[in-house]
Amino acid sequence: MSSREISAEPRKSPGSGREEKKAEVRRRILEASKEIFFRDGFMDTNLDEIAELAGVAKGTLYRYFDNKAQIYLAVLSRNAKRFEKKLQGALDPQATPVDALIGVSRFYFQHYVENPDYFQIFWAIENQAVIGELPREVVDEVTRLWEESLGVLAGIIERGIKEGVFVPCDAWEVASILWTLANAIIRADHSPAHRSLRRSALDTFFDDAIALVVHGLTQPAASEPKTTNAPCS
Repeated sequence: MSSREISAEPRKSPGSGREEKKAEVRRRILEASKEIFFRDGFMDTNLDEIAELAGVAKGTLYRYFDNKAQIYLAVLSRNAKRFEKKLQGALDPQATPVDALIGVSRFYFQHYVENPDYFQIFWAIENQAVIGELPREVVDEVTRLWEESLGVLAGIIERGIKEGVFVPCDAWEVASILWTLANAIIRADHSPAHRSLRRSALDTFFDDAIALVVHGLTQPAASEPKTTNAPCS
């Protein structure tokens, strides 16, 4: 091999190796944190245990994060970004508003089936009486992450309204109702009492609930009196 051929090979800069190592350490910290937050909750999570599980010194944690709340937020943000990327990928631009709404709902259910731990971490923030009060900036950031996903649903509903497929309604409120319903059904499956009351498989029950919402959007009952509080007119 000539000297010219040798020099033509790509060479990594010293800095690239350091950045790769830092990225790997951060990944290990977040993976360890996710496991322990899921198991123990925010307040009871021990930073010493996170460091041990990640295979780093405790002081290393503070090179990457200022405090436990920052680690918690990073775990939530990391999972939310993964989810949002998959959600965007699940959207079919050629689908009708009805098919798009059903498709996104089914994607959400399948994502839960494949990643139940992600959902547990997100749901933890709704039970601060158990996990302890979270810093305001953490709550605000999680709210922002949820808003991005709700925006996808609201966008589908708005398109359906413009195309005359859905009745005029507050798209954001209907998206919130659909989001709340989907989460409630999934979370109820963790209760033996709720499972015994359900007379069909969870996936069938979920699909039936989404179908009811879609039916209400596309075929309003003209004979029923309108209420001022209803999201659809």
